[in-house]
Amino acid sequence: MSVVATISIRVKYFPKGRPFSIKLFAEIGSRAAVGKALSRLVSAGELERVTRGIYMRPKVSQYAGRVRPSPSTVVKIIAKQNHETIQVHGAEAVRAFSLSTQMQTQPVFYTSGSSREIRVGTSTVRLQHVPPEKLQHAGTKTGLALTALFYLGKDGVNPFVVEKIKNTLTPSEFKQLTSSKMPVWLLTALREAS
Repeated sequence: MSVVATISIRVKYFPKGRPFSIKLFAEIGSRAAVGKALSRLVSAGELERVTRGIYMRPKVSQYAGRVRPSPSTVVKIIAKQNHETIQVHGAEAVRAFSLSTQMQTQPVFYTSGSSREIRVGTSTVRLQHVPPEKLQHAGTKTGLALTALFYLGKDGVNPFVVEKIKNTLTPSEFKQLTSSKMPVWLLTALREAS
């Protein structure tokens, strides 16, 4: 059976609108053969290319038209395939704790990988390399709190901010937060709220 036929049979069982990585088919053939097969399936309308190395079965909603995956879903797949750690940007973390109402115009994520821009449909997602301290507890509420605090910085972290974050976290999450690697000024601000 050809690479195209093998992939075509497999993808029929994938949920429509859910992106997947080209690496799912690594055992079927060489990267070039798999890439060529996926390109043929895109031309045939069986698949849609979301961004480089990421595809999905097309999904159309009667209300919204073509359904696109969220940038965060695509970024998580890219991070998994590249063995990167991903965390939301500090501005988004601050907004998640209702400490700001400003929204980012361009999706930005922190990464342990290299800084780069990725085209996802019509939007551009920016991945910004940051030091490991800013990626601690990535994907958890504790990590979100730490990212927000780092983003606000020494001048933005005050008793009100710390109290708001503390009230959102469970006692064990707050304990995990205070045991994270951080600057002395931030640790002092958190301990004063304990």
